[in-house]
Amino acid sequence: MEMLAPPSVNLCSTSEQTQQLYKKFSEWKFKLFKVRSLEKPLLEESHLADNDNEKMAASSDKVNDAVTLMPQETFQRGQNLNDSMQTRDKDAFPVNQREIEAHRVNLQHLCRICGGSFKNDPYKRSHPVHGPVDDEMQALLRKKEKKATSWPDLLNKVFKTDVRGDMDTIHPTNFCHNCRSVIQRKFSNVPCEVYFPRKGTMDWQPHSASCDVCGTSSHGIKRKIQASNPPQGGKKLRIIAERARKIMHTRSQKQVNSKSIMKKITNCKKIHLSTKMLTVDYPVDFVKSVSCQICEHILADPVETTCKHLFCRLCILKCLKVIGSYCPSCRYPCFPTDLVNPVRSFLSILNTLGVKCPVKDCHEEVTLGKYSHHLSSHKEKKDKGTYVHVNKGGRPRQHLLSLTRRAQKHRLRELKLQVKAFAEKEEGGDVKSVCLTLFLLALRARNEHRQADELEAMMQGKGSGLHPAVCLAIRVNTFLSCSQYHKMYRTIKAITGRQIFQPLHALRAAEKSLLPGYHPFEWKPPLKNVSSNTEVGIIDGLSGLQHLVDDYPVDTIAKRFRYDAALVSALMDMEEDILEGLKSHELDDYLKGPFTVVIKESCDGMGDVSEKHGCGPAVPEKAVRFSFTIMNITVANGNENIRIFEENKPNSELCCKPLCLMIADESDHETLTAILSPLVTEREAMKNSELVLDMGGIPRNFNFIFRGTGYDEKFVREVEGLEASGSTYICTLCDATRLEASQNLVLHSITRSHAENLERYEVWRSNPHHETVDELRDRVKGVSAKPFIETVPSVDALHCDIGNAAEFYKLFQFEIGEVYKNPDAPKEERKRWQSMLDKHLRKKMNLKPVARMNGNFARRLMSKETVEAVCELLKSEDRHEALRELMDLYLKMKPVWRSSCPSKECPELLCQYSFNSQRFAELLSTKFKYRYEGKITNYFHKTLAHVPEIIERDGSIGAWASEGNESGNKLFRRFRKMNARQSKYYEIEDVLKHHWLYTSKYLQKFMNAHNMLKTQGMAINQVQSGDDFITLEDSLQITDSMEF
Repeated sequence: MEMLAPPSVNLCSTSEQTQQLYKKFSEWKFKLFKVRSLEKPLLEESHLADNDNEKMAASSDKVNDAVTLMPQETFQRGQNLNDSMQTRDKDAFPVNQREIEAHRVNLQHLCRICGGSFKNDPYKRSHPVHGPVDDEMQALLRKKEKKATSWPDLLNKVFKTDVRGDMDTIHPTNFCHNCRSVIQRKFSNVPCEVYFPRKGTMDWQPHSASCDVCGTSSHGIKRKIQASNPPQGGKKLRIIAERARKIMHTRSQKQVNSKSIMKKITNCKKIHLSTKMLTVDYPVDFVKSVSCQICEHILADPVETTCKHLFCRLCILKCLKVIGSYCPSCRYPCFPTDLVNPVRSFLSILNTLGVKCPVKDCHEEVTLGKYSHHLSSHKEKKDKGTYVHVNKGGRPRQHLLSLTRRAQKHRLRELKLQVKAFAEKEEGGDVKSVCLTLFLLALRARNEHRQADELEAMMQGKGSGLHPAVCLAIRVNTFLSCSQYHKMYRTIKAITGRQIFQPLHALRAAEKSLLPGYHPFEWKPPLKNVSSNTEVGIIDGLSGLQHLVDDYPVDTIAKRFRYDAALVSALMDMEEDILEGLKSHELDDYLKGPFTVVIKESCDGMGDVSEKHGCGPAVPEKAVRFSFTIMNITVANGNENIRIFEENKPNSELCCKPLCLMIADESDHETLTAILSPLVTEREAMKNSELVLDMGGIPRNFNFIFRGTGYDEKFVREVEGLEASGSTYICTLCDATRLEASQNLVLHSITRSHAENLERYEVWRSNPHHETVDELRDRVKGVSAKPFIETVPSVDALHCDIGNAAEFYKLFQFEIGEVYKNPDAPKEERKRWQSMLDKHLRKKMNLKPVARMNGNFARRLMSKETVEAVCELLKSEDRHEALRELMDLYLKMKPVWRSSCPSKECPELLCQYSFNSQRFAELLSTKFKYRYEGKITNYFHKTLAHVPEIIERDGSIGAWASEGNESGNKLFRRFRKMNARQSKYYEIEDVLKHHWLYTSKYLQKFMNAHNMLKTQGMAINQVQSGDDFITLEDSLQITDSMEF
């Protein structure tokens, strides 16, 4: 139905043209034109036939199909059909051509999307369909962090209309300003009174006798009444159609095999390797994934199209030149500029494939990455053999590189003179540029593009420089602000004269691939109540909530990533570790899974993070961060699960990835519930679905297990709806009261769970038994609010250590004051005991007193040296022995619940834990009865009663602690200073972004390599130009000496 021939006609004509060339180009063009001119008159005749309307339409379709699928040989055989076309009326073509030109002119006044006329707009505004976006739209897209930069991409996203394959004879080339306003409203939150005038986009058809475009008025609404003149030569065309139908009926036309024709076009049998050369009998699906879809050979210099199909670069370029801008596999519009390189992991897998050498008498097996070098060695041997008969001297002819410099000059003398003459004639005597260009072309011809890029950078004076990811790692790990980094970049460039560090825009481009929202993914089944859009970056944590003062504080700010997008980005950041784990366990690289990922969730308040600016009192400003850590990844292989990745440092801030950052108080239950509820919804949806992620060029399946263990006791009571820590119900793991726990210090088991807390809350809310408050409270065991985050019953090792240290600190004061003799000491006397203890510890242990117990003070306080220092203040030897034994037992129990793997790190102490806890409880109930009669602290109860059961269930307590999240608190202030902006709204967004980049394993590898070179006394980038020499440490010192 189109005036231009479909790609298959070009295919056939070109393939036949390569075999039998025409004598004259004009004759070939005339013959091809005669065949194409069949299509339009037949369509017009089909519209105007009186009796046989349907039959003639079918016959015209058959003629068009025959023309589409008919190879060049059919056209030569149907010479009588072409001869009959010459007898056609001479005025038919000009009339038809004038109609098409008029149709094209009419299309220029209509909108491509809605079909409206531009004359309706008083300002006559229109926009090109295939042009780049204007500055206003570009600024809006940059603000929303969208990747689209041209109108075709935006039209495809908003109106679901692909305009890349448009033709100016069928489709308009502009669209109206009304449609542009619809696009602007789509990407902005500003209310707009512009609406799309149609239910769907316009469906454009080729020109015909009953064309709506040529028969409508200028407003595009009313239809003009035109006298339908019958076309000339209708009888002749009917006769021609009858003849063509008879010819097609007599000859059984077979559909042309497009793959065979494409193979003839590429003709790469001699330069590309066949899949039969693979040394291993891989599965058919894997072989297809590493072979070109045109020539079916092993991929050579592979490229990827926008529709995610892989081809050899040479094959796809040849096909695009012949068949047009279409993907040979799926017919999706494709242009040479759209071709990109595949992911690095796929290229590494491709280069490690073993192939057999096709050279005769060579049975060596080499990897595909080293095949070109191996083949060049054969060529060198062959060249040596050809040079032997030329050399009439005694010894054989040596290779050029093995000669001395004088011998090289002598051998290349004639070539040097030729190059010099060419350079003086064409390039103004620049011999160096000519030689470097020749070397560059030679590298490109051998597909050594990496060396060619480095050479081209040197030729342009840029130098190799540092990779943008290296510069980004340096900036994030040294906490440089934008202005500091930019001044360092300019200073080093001015001193050395070379661009060592990359500019800021290159760093921002490198950031996008490391942040969530970059990698596409899919959930099967789709997540409930979660958008299917994968291009989601940092979002507002308060989106969807009503902005009322009564609902949450006005100064509350929350920024977060979407949970599923953050998990995808974290997995892609660990892509090399996952593939390396498969190799280390001798598993196939193309294993699709399912992979099981175990996630540790952490959330805690960071305290007061306010910064005093100007005069007036400092206003407290509290912050909360929700983080997650990928603990381990296992894959099912047969009947067993193999662990291919395990986090070595689960309590490090480098592996604790931030998910949500909010300026709020953790004790504000309503605000915390409102902000974290969307995260909980996404988490619950991901439990019942499976992630499909393209990793290493292969789609792999991932399942997730979430374990909420990184919470302190205060936060657990908050999210599980329990009473505060001073409640009668002492434990978050069991139902024991404080009196029951003090009477039985050891024998308790875990009885609480998230589901049971939900049931008890319903009982508390509805009171089905009509009980009193005390009876109802005893029934629900302290549950007084609705639980909204599922936690795993466990002990937080970090806060357990801090809580026990605070209790020992109190016990030391009571021993100094001899409370076992005088339990009713006044408050002033107790303060004197504390002051005495602080002075003595500062003198003996250099331990400065703190207002609030922290982890560092707790580690130094809980030691045998501290007990010896305290014993100097005690008079009774009996109390000395009791304190020493109590501390010794505690130091034997502490490694069991602090270590990441107690069965490997301290197996003896793990076996002795039950005995030590029994003895510790006996000391508390006898020697220190004055303190623990009828009461006991929360963390002493958990340490003595629940540690063995938790270790038997999880294998460890220390690995699942919240220490990683707590360690990240110190980074908040540094990132806040690094991204000091006027608005807190954008400041929190920058802190969250750079904290995520700080935990990237991809960037950590660059910094580890730099630190390793630094310890060896080497500079990471030594740049020497004349007498100028500068290193990375010097550059960082330059930034420190500047006044920012």
